[in-house]
Amino acid sequence: MTSSQKLKDVSRRRFMTLAGGAAGLAAMAAFGVFPEQGMCSTNVPEIDMDKITNIENETDVLVIGGGMAGLFAAVKAHDAGAKVMLVSKGRLGSSGQTPFAKGIFAFDPDSEKLSLDEFVDTVSRSALGTNNPVYTRQMAEHSLARVNELKAWGFFNSPLYNKSFNNPVKKRNIPVLERIVITHLIKEKGRICGAAGFSLDKEIIHFFKAKSVILCTGAGGFKPNGFPICDLTHDGTVMAYNIGAKVTGKEWNDGHPGQAENAAACFDGWHGMFERKPGITGVEVHHDLGVDLNYKAYMNGNPVQMGIPGAAGGKEPEGGPSVPDEFKRNRPPKGEGRPGPSGRHDEGGAPPGMAGTLVGGSSAGMAIHKSEGLVPVNEKCESNIPGLYAAGDALGSYMAGAIYTQIGSSLAGSAVQGGVAGKAAAEYCQHIEMPEISKSKIDEVNAEILAPLKREAGYSPAWVTQILQGIMIPNFIIYIKKERLLKAALAYVEELRDHHMPMLKAANLHELRLAFETANMIISAEMKLRASLMRKESRCSHYRLDYPETDTKNWNAWINIYKGRDGSMKFEKQPFGTWPS
Repeated sequence: MTSSQKLKDVSRRRFMTLAGGAAGLAAMAAFGVFPEQGMCSTNVPEIDMDKITNIENETDVLVIGGGMAGLFAAVKAHDAGAKVMLVSKGRLGSSGQTPFAKGIFAFDPDSEKLSLDEFVDTVSRSALGTNNPVYTRQMAEHSLARVNELKAWGFFNSPLYNKSFNNPVKKRNIPVLERIVITHLIKEKGRICGAAGFSLDKEIIHFFKAKSVILCTGAGGFKPNGFPICDLTHDGTVMAYNIGAKVTGKEWNDGHPGQAENAAACFDGWHGMFERKPGITGVEVHHDLGVDLNYKAYMNGNPVQMGIPGAAGGKEPEGGPSVPDEFKRNRPPKGEGRPGPSGRHDEGGAPPGMAGTLVGGSSAGMAIHKSEGLVPVNEKCESNIPGLYAAGDALGSYMAGAIYTQIGSSLAGSAVQGGVAGKAAAEYCQHIEMPEISKSKIDEVNAEILAPLKREAGYSPAWVTQILQGIMIPNFIIYIKKERLLKAALAYVEELRDHHMPMLKAANLHELRLAFETANMIISAEMKLRASLMRKESRCSHYRLDYPETDTKNWNAWINIYKGRDGSMKFEKQPFGTWPS
């Protein structure tokens, strides 16, 4: 709770009574309100800076992230002969979106009506060519094997995943460090050599020396209400961008809505999914979770009564995002993620929350699963930085393209890509000597981590986040786009980047985490706005009012973003069906 919120909770009469004379400051302190802790004010550190110590760790493969991708990355890297360490901002199996996901796709060639080739082709048609068929095929081809391993570990026996995730990790004695906020990837001599961050519970800065790093850090948003991604802020993507990695997919949008009633109640709005055991889905290719609802709300007003994506519901406005005829659906929703008697999920199920009276924006700042993140240079989840890999929602693999095509494929894709990246990273390590991190680099990173704590005055991360949300989350900015408003929002975000971001302050370790998360969200917002301006067409989950048609002549390409030599944000096209140059 911010100081201004706490003040609002104290009635004016009560405050005036308490705050008379010399007792005023004491009364304000009793309510946790300190004048020096305002939005832009003096910083009052709660940490003795002299007690902060450094700890150095060393491993072959460092896995960052404790979700589904991180689990398989750690296990498969270990099984390929590498020394592995896993570090997570949260708890193993309880991080990011993994605990929310209740359906995992398994392609069983003996029971599916479609062949593997037919499945890949169908996904490509739904995705309007935006998917990378190499990763689409990889996910389907290896999904059943990953699901069978999860069965052996007890994954399907409980709605909570920590125990089942710990089973293979403890069996292999893989060290796991939880509640560590990684803030920096470290590159020396042109390749990755480790990472650094701080503990949320102790006054410790951790340095990790590693031959290879696998980012399993998930995607992110702008901490919107109503969807379980509040701890995901594109940390891995921005850290990698800062050392020269190419990232992609920022113009696309995930279209998960929230319930109009108690819209901020994440647990209530998802109708018991958190208490449901996971199940298995089969082939059912859709064209889901784009911005259809957002366009309807823009044209007709909120709240919106809507059925499943692509189906008629209420007054349909003219124009707007198009759903390919092949993938329009008219069956009533059954509820995605709800397994039937066989243990497999009902067919025809709508994504969770896609029924009843809805409001948009619950996942604002996040793109379609697997469509944003680090650009892979091959089928091994490898980035353009030697030794740096990514998997799951941290990898812009375009496994499903720029629209959600297959229920349960996101969780399956995280498992499959984690395994692929883990094996590839272990093989890479066999030919690499343990790198050294120079003292000058350690000193530089130390200074950057501690900067918000040492700042004598500045802006509260919570307040800057609220400003960013006000700029980016409106429907007419992030979802239903046009050039004039995108440029207006960009001017505000540039101000946050240039003035507010360098002045973020922190009084304790929690606020230090918020300071880095807020900075990452600002950079991600700039990426989203600039990529949305660049793509002058409408397709899948990207919709421009001023360019409403799909332009296959000029825009059969992905947009990659990288940091230029001068520190500015650069952009390039990567034609569909190619690897980056």
